[in-house]
Amino acid sequence: MDCGVCVEPGRFELESRPVPGIAPEGWVLVDIAAIGICGTDYHIFEGKHPFLAYPRVIGHELSGHVAEGPDAGRLVTINPYLSCGTCRACRRGKPNCCAAIEVLGVHRDGGMCRRIAVPRDNLYPADGLDPIQAAMVEFLAIGAHAVARSRVGSGDLVLVAGAGPIGLGTAIFARLAGAKVHLLDRSAARLKLMADRFGFTESHLVGENPLHGPAAEGFDAVFDATGNAAAIEAGFPLVAHGGSTILVSVVKDDITFKDSEFHKRESCIIGSRNALASDFERVMQAIRDGHVPTDAIASEVLPLAEMPDRFPKLAQNREHIVKVLVTP
Repeated sequence: MDCGVCVEPGRFELESRPVPGIAPEGWVLVDIAAIGICGTDYHIFEGKHPFLAYPRVIGHELSGHVAEGPDAGRLVTINPYLSCGTCRACRRGKPNCCAAIEVLGVHRDGGMCRRIAVPRDNLYPADGLDPIQAAMVEFLAIGAHAVARSRVGSGDLVLVAGAGPIGLGTAIFARLAGAKVHLLDRSAARLKLMADRFGFTESHLVGENPLHGPAAEGFDAVFDATGNAAAIEAGFPLVAHGGSTILVSVVKDDITFKDSEFHKRESCIIGSRNALASDFERVMQAIRDGHVPTDAIASEVLPLAEMPDRFPKLAQNREHIVKVLVTP
């Protein structure tokens, strides 16, 4: 089978590998139906991911059909976070930040291929969804998890910095929680896209001061989805007294802030990593209920055979793309 492999930074190829025929005990073979291309995948291609060794089969936003057993043919979404089940985080119900976590497409080979073996417990039935929608669940679950971590609710003022797919998912679930959502991004075209397609009309360009009108005293929650250390640090002064910064993105750099300002606000800094099964279920129900505009999210669906030519171009021109998906 052909697999989409980042051989090294800047080099993506299709490699032929054997089709898995037998799953280990407790694992299940899944025939991949669709793969979402994530910011993580672009960072891998660009050599910017802090947790990766090359070469790597990418792809962790996955849907597929169970290939064996009593559930054969059933559409599932795949939780790509493989946890140990025994560390302190796992024992406390937080497998998303397992001390020995392996993420498909990052720490081990992912699902940009025809078939993959996955732990049975990492498969969630996607009844009522189509394969493209099911492949969107994982990235939306990251935003849903961050919103759950923040505890924002009705009437809260929220700023989401970074209007990429993760920022969009965060904004959608903050809005579903009842918050008033503002977006911040360096691209005017990107902000217009978010307004036109998804109704996020309260937006600010990097360099503008968003602290005016209802937000003059700051935001109750500032979510960072930029993957940029300077942007994270610039967000701290935008937090209202008693508010929180939620770090959704991952950066290699050290992050600093002024302690006196942090204490004056009695701020919280919350790390949000991956997602839990409950977040996946919350996202799927929101899609079933029509609260997530999946048609607007899917910018393009392309076959795996086109990826070697298209992937570098997509990485260079993401301003007008929301989510590109691949079919094997």
